[in-house]
Amino acid sequence: MSLENLTSKIQQKMAMAAGLSAKVKFDFGEKGCIFVDTTQSPPIINNTNEEADTTLVCSMDTFQGILDGTQDPNIAFMMGKLKIKGSMGLAMKLNAILED
Repeated sequence: MSLENLTSKIQQKMAMAAGLSAKVKFDFGEKGCIFVDTTQSPPIINNTNEEADTTLVCSMDTFQGILDGTQDPNIAFMMGKLKIKGSMGLAMKLNAILED
């Protein structure tokens, strides 16, 4: 799946994330990143590499699995496929938003 497709899926998921009020980055290494700023209304979602309250680092394949429900984010984290930089509490909130 491409960065554009993942960005589109994030836009759909964040529409249901009322009250999150945070800056989050999904970092896919050399393949790019998705930056989400829900402190703004409407939320800013783009592919710029900006500072975030929490950054989730993983491969695009792992992230696609999390979005479509074939990869449990908790297991991905324990196996080292998903790394979290920043607020773990915010990452747990994202878990509920991202899973189908």
